[in-house]
Amino acid sequence: MLSKEDVLKIAALSKLEFSESEIEKFRVDLNKIFEHMEELNGVDTTDVEPLFNVLDLKDKLREDRARDAGIKKEILENSPNKDEEFIIVPKVVGENADN
Repeated sequence: MLSKEDVLKIAALSKLEFSESEIEKFRVDLNKIFEHMEELNGVDTTDVEPLFNVLDLKDKLREDRARDAGIKKEILENSPNKDEEFIIVPKVVGENADN
């Protein structure tokens, strides 16, 4: 069973904030989900073949081609930080990502 503290930890990891009533609602809902998962874990699937798709269809793939959508100028106009060709975004991966 999840406690209120468990729900608060999950919320913090998810960068979500909940009211007291929401915390209790999510605690109850998450516990129901975990109970259902335990029930599913008890099902014997020894002789069951894996199912990859419920339909007997093959994926219809198309050729992967690059094309110009003609909206580069509009996209750059809406960007707060850009140069002549690209949108400039802050570095989020690697050393000194905060700078």
